[in-house]
Amino acid sequence: MTLVERRLGILFAVFVAALGAATLKAGHLGLIKGDGLSAAATSQQQAEQVVLARRGAIVDRSGVALAASEPADDVSATPYLVERPVSAAAKLAPLLGIDETELIKKLARRGAGAGSGFVYLARRVPPAVADDVKALGIAGIDLAAGSRRTYPHGMLAAQVLGSVNLDGKGLFGLEYANDKALRGTHGERVSVYNGERKAIEVRDVRTAVPGATMKLTLDAEIQDRTEEVLQQVARDFSPKGASAIVMDPRDGSVLAMANWPRIDANDLSRVPAWALQNRAVGFTHEPGSTFKAFTVAAALEEGEVTPRTKFNLPPQIRLYDRVIGESHPRGWVTLDTSGILAQSSNVGAIKIGQRLGAKRFDHWVRRFGFGKPTGIGLPGEERGVALDLEDYSGSSMGNLPIGQGELVTPIQVAAGYAAIANGGVLRQPRVVEQVGGETVPEAPGRRVISSRTAYEVRKMLKGVFAPGGTASEVSIPGYELAGKTGTANKINIATGEYSDEDYVASFVGFAPADKPKLLISVMVDEPRGAIYGGEVAAPAFGKIASFALPYLRIAPK
Repeated sequence: MTLVERRLGILFAVFVAALGAATLKAGHLGLIKGDGLSAAATSQQQAEQVVLARRGAIVDRSGVALAASEPADDVSATPYLVERPVSAAAKLAPLLGIDETELIKKLARRGAGAGSGFVYLARRVPPAVADDVKALGIAGIDLAAGSRRTYPHGMLAAQVLGSVNLDGKGLFGLEYANDKALRGTHGERVSVYNGERKAIEVRDVRTAVPGATMKLTLDAEIQDRTEEVLQQVARDFSPKGASAIVMDPRDGSVLAMANWPRIDANDLSRVPAWALQNRAVGFTHEPGSTFKAFTVAAALEEGEVTPRTKFNLPPQIRLYDRVIGESHPRGWVTLDTSGILAQSSNVGAIKIGQRLGAKRFDHWVRRFGFGKPTGIGLPGEERGVALDLEDYSGSSMGNLPIGQGELVTPIQVAAGYAAIANGGVLRQPRVVEQVGGETVPEAPGRRVISSRTAYEVRKMLKGVFAPGGTASEVSIPGYELAGKTGTANKINIATGEYSDEDYVASFVGFAPADKPKLLISVMVDEPRGAIYGGEVAAPAFGKIASFALPYLRIAPK
């Protein structure tokens, strides 16, 4: 055998061996791993996609949309399919409002280690923008249908409504508290693509179920007017913050819950975190003289006073280490219970509180709901601070009856006054009326004072608007009003002492005085230029009531 023949034989043997190995490998892949590889091939051509459920709308009591969802697409890319990333970026950047250089970086990703399979370019773009992107016909650029949350009235009730993130999840406010009901149930869709990444089959595995529509007790018109009034208060007194609550005292329905500063729910990118707070439920403060109505109501219930019980009052009163006087200096004076409330006498309220004593006073504070949340159903609600009886000091019955030494929220005060207004029943305030067409049951009310006591306190609170009362300059033609002013020093955190500069001015009132159908509470934190509730908060009450009473067709009385 020649050398050439031997070499040809060796090559033939190598070829036969290689062919045999290939045959064995093919058989192994086909028989043993066939199913797995078939599944892998299918998965490369098949994609599962979450179909986002349309988020339920939030509407006011008349059906006016306060929060809604509109179609919006997510724009994404599969970088390895984008053949000319620089050219694609130049076309996409002006449409998406994205820096062209950053877009090039996203589109030019290559290699498995760079996460080249998928990247978001923009989230929740409007339909018009999505149509423009689609019209470009760039291979590797995909659009996924979805929706974006919008707030048609911008700033209206923004702290109450809250907001959602890019994935449609509630972040704060009602959007957060009721996220599950509003979000609905997402669906699932499977798409099969050809080699050019074009869908050749789309099928829904699970249908998306839209979120429930939520109907509130808020009235958009009253809400807007209330926010305008707070805006004017801010211009006049430059406060740190403010809130106002408008309520139907008969059932606890909140018709408006306003906060200042106002924020735009459609653009929260530049809003500081503190401005997101719903102060109506989350801000705690010493109530000051608005608390005197509860002191008087308790003393009436206990039979310690009547509206005509007279007190000979000194200019000041000493309790252990504290000397407490009036907001304005005066000499000795004789006032009855009604006069003490109308003129907001500190010394008189303390005298009434002393007749109750610490144990009974503490009982009534808690009976009116202070020291625990109202249960209104808004996130961030504070419970306030009601001093434990064992923590009372010798001077506590000098502080507490006049609204010092305890912390309350505006909604707690409004709920307490609503009990006085409606005949003595403490009701849970509410802002949600219906969810998905189902009416939210009202929580049962709890009687806290007799109808007779409620009537007598209402009658006494009329005196606040009479000559000599602390809100005598406020009036609404044709309507008889009742209410109470409050002015409270804030604690200086650095010293632990009451501040001489920082106050909370407040007012709570209702109308018509004899059979109230409207209650309004106004709280102004750290006003400048004036500090008294009668100067700062009471006029705001008057402006809101002047609009709301005729708007609600509440007859003059």
